[in-house]
Amino acid sequence: MSKRVNIIGNSRVQAGSGASIDAADVVIRFNEPSQPLEDIGSKTDILFLVNSGKSMQSWLVGTGYLDSRLFREAKEIILPYHPIVIARYHPHPNLLSRLRGRRADWTWHAIVDIGQRSKPVTVLSAGFYEQSCEDLGIPPARRHELFPSTGFLGIRYALQRFPASEWHIELRGFSWTGWKRHDWERERSWVLQRCKEGMVAIG
Repeated sequence: MSKRVNIIGNSRVQAGSGASIDAADVVIRFNEPSQPLEDIGSKTDILFLVNSGKSMQSWLVGTGYLDSRLFREAKEIILPYHPIVIARYHPHPNLLSRLRGRRADWTWHAIVDIGQRSKPVTVLSAGFYEQSCEDLGIPPARRHELFPSTGFLGIRYALQRFPASEWHIELRGFSWTGWKRHDWERERSWVLQRCKEGMVAIG
C-alpha cells in the first residue's frame, strides 16, 4: 500500500478536514495558513516559506509567525528561491524602500533566524527554478515578469522527492488564482497532466 503525501495549498479546503489531512504520512504546507487549524490540520513535515520580499520580512521582524503552532510543528523548512534566482529575476525595492528596511533577498536572514530555532533549512537550487520555468513554458526573456508560484515549486519538488511508485500524492486547497505574476492557467494545466499520468491526485 502506498504511503500518502498531502500537499495543502492556501485556498480553502472543506471545513473540518484537519484530521484527515494530518493522517497522511507526510504533509507539505506553504507560508501562512488561510483557515483555522481544525479545518486544515497542523501536522507539517515540510513547510515552504517564500524568502523574497515583504512576507519573509514580516515573519522575521515581529508578526509572531515564528512562534505560531504551525511553524513550531514544522520539521523541515524549504526556501524556494535561490539567491541567484532572486538577483537575476526578482524585482528589487527602490532606494526609499531599502532605507525603510525592505530588501529582495531574505535568504541569509531566514537561515540564521530559523536555524536558531533548531530547524533544518534547505534552499532549492537555481537549476530547479530554471527547470520549473521551462516546464511552464516561461522563456528567459519573460522570467523578470512571470514567476512560478511557491505552490507549483512545492508540487514539482514533491514529485521528485516522493516517487509515484511508492507514494500517493494528493493536493488540497489549490484554486490556481491569485497574484497576476503567476501563470495560473499553465500551472493548472501542468498539474492536470500529472493527474492523467497518475503521479498526483486532486482531493
